[in-house]
Amino acid sequence: MKIVIIEDEPLMAEDLADTLRQVDNTVGIEAVLASVKSAVAYFQENEFPDLIFSDIQLGDGLSFEIFRAVATATPVIFCTAYDAYALDAFKANGIDYVLKPFSRELIKEALQKYKKLQQNLAKQDASIHNLLSLFENRLTQKRSSILVYQRDKILPLPVAEIALAYVENQLTRVICFDGKTHNVNHTLDELESILAPHFFRANRQFLVNHAAVKEASHYFGRKLHVALTIPFQEDVIVSKAKSSKFLEWLTSQ
Repeated sequence: MKIVIIEDEPLMAEDLADTLRQVDNTVGIEAVLASVKSAVAYFQENEFPDLIFSDIQLGDGLSFEIFRAVATATPVIFCTAYDAYALDAFKANGIDYVLKPFSRELIKEALQKYKKLQQNLAKQDASIHNLLSLFENRLTQKRSSILVYQRDKILPLPVAEIALAYVENQLTRVICFDGKTHNVNHTLDELESILAPHFFRANRQFLVNHAAVKEASHYFGRKLHVALTIPFQEDVIVSKAKSSKFLEWLTSQ
């Protein structure tokens, strides 16, 4: 069985490769790829394997971008460390997942489920693009909260209560409509994928909830200044390149 691993943590990738070989002696690791860019380049030049093990969040983006860029019907077992909603979505769609940190038994079960999935894919003539589309739709529908940190507690925070997500001193924080602020264990890029389409990435620092936008006005250099419905000291500026897209987003929600 030919397998490609897409994982940006070297030790995790090495551990996964060793475990796969221990569980199934027919496994051959064709390649270990650490980024969206390298994976796209690899698949453009090489044949697809029988199975792909892929992390979801890579250093240069989400692994979904790989499968949009290259056409393949190869089944994928996605790996994730924390996203319970994603796991539920994958289960519903028949694609298994590996929860980090994984065990040998979990890898064994994943391979067994893959074989059943392979049979179903052959019967239904389904492609990875269709499966990813189902996954992303379900993820958008089901993601009603994120985890936030409050002293020594980890609490679920309803997405509807978040007005703005932003980066401050290299920390990602969210501010709610009631004025409360929380730290989150996500990058702004990760939050953008989780909270879309109801949130807009104004720039590298701010992610704005549609319900928090009071008005937009012209700013220097054909940029836009966004006034919020909540008190916030910093200016939220939409770049010239994103201005048209932002205005379309305002009218589409």
